[in-house]
Amino acid sequence: MTLPFDLSIPAAVYMAVVVFGAAFVRGYSGFGFSALLVTASSLVTNPLNFVGVAIICECWMTAQQWNKAAGDVDWKRVKALMLGSLIGVPLGLWIITQIPVDAARIVVSLYVLVMCAVMLHGWRIARVQGGAAHGAAGVVAGMANALGMGGLPVVTYFAAQTIGPRVFRATLIAYFAILDFFTGILLWWHGLITWDTVMAVLGAVPMVVLGIWLGGRHFFNTDPQDFRKFAIRLLAGLAVLGFVKSLV
Repeated sequence: MTLPFDLSIPAAVYMAVVVFGAAFVRGYSGFGFSALLVTASSLVTNPLNFVGVAIICECWMTAQQWNKAAGDVDWKRVKALMLGSLIGVPLGLWIITQIPVDAARIVVSLYVLVMCAVMLHGWRIARVQGGAAHGAAGVVAGMANALGMGGLPVVTYFAAQTIGPRVFRATLIAYFAILDFFTGILLWWHGLITWDTVMAVLGAVPMVVLGIWLGGRHFFNTDPQDFRKFAIRLLAGLAVLGFVKSLV
């Protein structure tokens, strides 16, 4: 039997564990699924193979959250972010599809390490940000979403401001629903969503469902914010390993 992306059996088992772990982290702390999935995949395959898998899974998870979030969305923020992303996603995909596998691993690793450092530092913005700043954030997030990891810069950008938790969550859900749909179309156009992607998603669904359910039950006696810091450090460690692999 040929496995998706020509993975070996040990690599496929490893990726099944990664999918479950990333879903558990998402269920426990509310973030990190795509970043963990794509970064960890770089250790056994071209990380671009799993960008489409991450985007499709994120669309599905976002759809499940929509009913509880629709009434709290700040649509002005969503519009400004998305206008920037209309530039950022095509630009990011053009860049990432022009480089070899090891260069892609380096890009993924360095991006993740920078974002982990910013998140752990606790960056804050004193002033209220307008449409231009949100548009610029959308460009950055769009470029990052070419790697399936547009969530890290936007979550960091929102967390640095004073935004109510309900609006924070709902606005992110609405933005990512549109961003991931747009990104998915362009990934397909660039040949990064294939039959292998569909098969990988189908195989990942049970792991995602179980991981999110278990993570959401908070089995560990740990505050979600503390667990989030653990997940960021884990992500940074995977990025370092991916960077080393690209050099070796």
